[in-house]
Amino acid sequence: MTFPTKIAFLGIGLMGEPMARRLLQAGYFVTVWNRTLSKAQVLQAAGAQVAASLPDAVSDAEIVISMLEAGPVVAGLIGDALPDLRPGALWIDMSSTQQVEAQQFHARLAGAGHGFIDAPVSGGVGGAQAGSLAIMAGGSGSDYARVETLLAAMGRPTLVGPAGSGQVAKLCNQLIVGTTLNIVAEALLLAQAAGADAAAVRTAIRGGFAESRILEVHGQRMLERNFVAGGQVKSQVKDMHNILAAAAAAHVTLPVTQLVTQRYESIAETYPTADHAAALLALEALNPGQRLGDGPDKLA
Repeated sequence: MTFPTKIAFLGIGLMGEPMARRLLQAGYFVTVWNRTLSKAQVLQAAGAQVAASLPDAVSDAEIVISMLEAGPVVAGLIGDALPDLRPGALWIDMSSTQQVEAQQFHARLAGAGHGFIDAPVSGGVGGAQAGSLAIMAGGSGSDYARVETLLAAMGRPTLVGPAGSGQVAKLCNQLIVGTTLNIVAEALLLAQAAGADAAAVRTAIRGGFAESRILEVHGQRMLERNFVAGGQVKSQVKDMHNILAAAAAAHVTLPVTQLVTQRYESIAETYPTADHAAALLALEALNPGQRLGDGPDKLA
């Protein structure tokens, strides 16, 4: 099977840059574009072609990948790019959007003779740099077959259903992440408040049923009070709202998710760009006088 080599990567931000680098390292011909040109130019030394305009970026691309802030931004970019897409182009949106938005993108592109896959990711900047992202893809089997090898250059792709299903899988992932972050914060604060050594408690329960990557990575972040962004509070709030929207559309009630959303909303204005481990800060605000550890907060 022949796989595409000409890729337009749109959105060279915190995640987009290392993801595009992985494609370049895998030998793909990648043209990069960003509204702020300087962000795209940092990839020039890695072998990327830098497009000064959106038409220049997409006109010769077999595959278009977008990694953008939110659904409305993706929708605007698809509308702007449509007149210049080559026939039969396949658009992969790796942004985090709502399921209904992904389905709308699919319908719009299909109506113009193009393919679409929604393929949001999990794993953060570290996963993007290592090429180990969890990639949740929604689309047709034939479209997925075209790009499975390409996606594997950035992580571990899985086809989870038709268009829009990738976003559902990502929301399920973020539901578990957001909730677990809050539970880890509660466990560590309780350990300290009750007189135990919180760091030792974390060590003691690791390897048992409570073990998780969040306890491993973000539990340590909380102990160190290291809230320098990987995933951001503002992004977590957006994800929690999208989860609740998906739940409403599916006619299910998610009471724990509602509580977790409130916790993140309580710090969204004060710490919008802090790491989502700042769930600890939201918890401490509910418990005046209780503070995990004695180090200063690291926020930048």
